[in-house]
Amino acid sequence: MSQIVLLFSGQGAQKVGMGKDFVEASTALRDMAALADEALGFSISQIMFEGPDEELTQTSRCQPALYLHGLMALALIRERLPNLTPVAAAGLSLGEFTAHAAAGTFSFVDGLRIVGKRGAFMEEACLASPGAMAALIGGEEEQVRALAAAADVDVANLNAPGQIVLSGSSAHIDIAVAKAKEFGIRRAIKLNVAGAYHSRLMQSAQDQLAVELATLAFHKPAIPVVCNFAATPVSAADEIRAMLEKQVTGSVRWTASIQSLIAMGHRTFLELGPGKVIAGLVAKIDKDTVVHSVEDLASLETVVAALSVTAS
Repeated sequence: MSQIVLLFSGQGAQKVGMGKDFVEASTALRDMAALADEALGFSISQIMFEGPDEELTQTSRCQPALYLHGLMALALIRERLPNLTPVAAAGLSLGEFTAHAAAGTFSFVDGLRIVGKRGAFMEEACLASPGAMAALIGGEEEQVRALAAAADVDVANLNAPGQIVLSGSSAHIDIAVAKAKEFGIRRAIKLNVAGAYHSRLMQSAQDQLAVELATLAFHKPAIPVVCNFAATPVSAADEIRAMLEKQVTGSVRWTASIQSLIAMGHRTFLELGPGKVIAGLVAKIDKDTVVHSVEDLASLETVVAALSVTAS
C-alpha cells in the first residue's frame, strides 16, 4: 500500500445526505452513527442524512457531522482495505480533531463530545459578537497582511497560494473588501458564514474549549498529525492541547501544513469529507501531488479500486 496521508474536511463542506449511503453499506457504520447520536444527546445522523440544510449548517451541528462523516469514511475504507496503513494525517480547522481521532490521540466518542462542545461554543461566540469573513483571491501573503492591519481584521486561513481568508467584525470586513484592490489583491469576496471564525472574536469559544481540553485524556498519536496553528507535527499531550486551543482564534496555516507533509516525503493524500475542497487546495499548493477524494459510497469504491491497484 502506497504511503497515504489522511486529510479531513473543515466547516463549510457539509451537505444534506452526507454519510447516508455509508450506513446503508455497513452494519458497523450503522452502529457508529447510533453511538454518535447517543454520545451527543441528539440525532446528528438524522440531521446529516435528512437535514434540513439550515440545521446542518449551524456550527453546533456541522462540526460533529463532519467529524463523524470523516471517521465513517475511514472505517469503511479500512473494511475494504484492511492493509491500509496511513503514514500521517492533518485536517482543515475542525478536521484537525478528526485527524487526531484517526491517529488514536483520543477515542472516537471523547473527540466527538469535544467537537460538539467546540461547535456550540463557537456558535455562541458568533451570536455574541457578529462578524464576517472574506476570501481574497490573487494576493500575496504580505499584501493580505498589510490589508488586514489597515482594516483591523485577522488572517483566518492561508488555504493555498493566492487564496487567503480574512475574519473580523462585519464593518471591518466590509472595509477590507472595499480596500482590497488598493493593496494589489485581484478579488475580494465576502463569504456566507455565520461569524468571524479564526479571529479574536472567537476568544470566548477558545477560553471555554481550553477548559474542556484540560479534562480530555490524550495519547501519543500513532502517526504524525500536522497541526493548523504551527503547521508542524505534534505528539506530546500538552502540545496537542495547546494547538487545538490556539487554532480557534489563530490562523489555519493550510498551505504550510501541506508543505510540511510534502517535506516529510509524502505526495499521496486521501481526502475524507464531502466535496473536493481539500483536493483543490492541495493541487494549488503542489501540482505534483495525488489526492484521492472520498465523499460518498461511489467515490469510496473508486478510491478503493485505485488503491488496490497501487498495492498490487
